Amino acid sequence: MTTYFTKDHEWISVEGDSATVGITDYAQAQLGDVVFVEVPPAGTAVAKGKEAAVVESVKAASDVYAPVSGTVTEANAALEADPALVNTAPEADGWFFKLTLSDPGELEGLMDDTAYKAFVAGL
Repeated sequence: MTTYFTKDHEWISVEGDSATVGITDYAQAQLGDVVFVEVPPAGTAVAKGKEAAVVESVKAASDVYAPVSGTVTEANAALEADPALVNTAPEADGWFFKLTLSDPGELEGLMDDTAYKAFVAGL
């Protein structure tokens, strides 16, 4: 499994043509306490760089963008009951949705862990 990151602070873990998407620890820290998450239902087609989910915190509501294009296969139902999972485990149990990649070539240009850490350090 390989994990990539976007400049919009989403992460995507890829295994074969399947992937899991969420927001980074940096993003959840910037948002503060997450109070609501809207994730796309299974079957939704998402496009790279377009809005795919919404996260609301005590500070603001923010769009979550799809790191790549694909079809959602599973939404994280646990977030509906416990949106704070995004704060406590943003890169584990607080994932947003799983998808099937429509173009694995879109992964090129995303950052690896080292590059993302350098990007965040420069903010």
